[in-house]
Amino acid sequence: MMRAAISLAAAACMTQAAVASELGDVERGERLFAKCRSCHQVGEGAKNRTGPQLNNLFGRRAGTAEGYSFSKAFERAGSKGLEWHAETLDTYLENPKALVPGTRMTFAGFDAPQDRADVIAYLRGFSASPANYPGADPTARQTDHDVDPAILALEGDPEYGEYLSSECKTCHQTSGADKGIPPIVHLPRDTFVAAMHAYKDKARKHPVMNMLAGRLGNEEIAALAAYFATLED
Repeated sequence: MMRAAISLAAAACMTQAAVASELGDVERGERLFAKCRSCHQVGEGAKNRTGPQLNNLFGRRAGTAEGYSFSKAFERAGSKGLEWHAETLDTYLENPKALVPGTRMTFAGFDAPQDRADVIAYLRGFSASPANYPGADPTARQTDHDVDPAILALEGDPEYGEYLSSECKTCHQTSGADKGIPPIVHLPRDTFVAAMHAYKDKARKHPVMNMLAGRLGNEEIAALAAYFATLED
């Protein structure tokens, strides 16, 4: 158990480093996004306004958002293969008119690379893997992976799961609230285990979760499932 805990701690450090270096500071990004809110909505109930809503932005082809009328410039960019990922968003947020000449967006961009990284980190929280807005029923998208029945039958130790859970709690709300990250409190154990094994087997693509789940054994996953299934909110 101690070896597993050390392994998880190492994974946690690597995960935090990956988030910081690749995505940025989510809380700071939320504050910076205030500059965008007059035109764009994101989160539960987001609607198109002057600009399109930004849920499920990652992986979306440019110039496509249901119910929104894009400029010809964006439609051309999308038809030529522009998709929104961290790299393309970074380029766009630095100078929107340079990447998409003719865009109607009047915002000049974020000059500082860290500002762009933080805003991108914030927006990433509203694009799940697979790309479903996290406000939807989490059980509808976390049971899509076949797991050996013997693994599902493992009885996890909730106390051990609590010991292992600190990294999970850096993103997922123990209150059960959904702030751009799918809630995992009170999830059925089978659902939690199936989701974690989907990340472990890379059937679901998410670099941080793939790395973290890949460091966990079957018993550790069972313990986490037991803990979160019974956690008081």
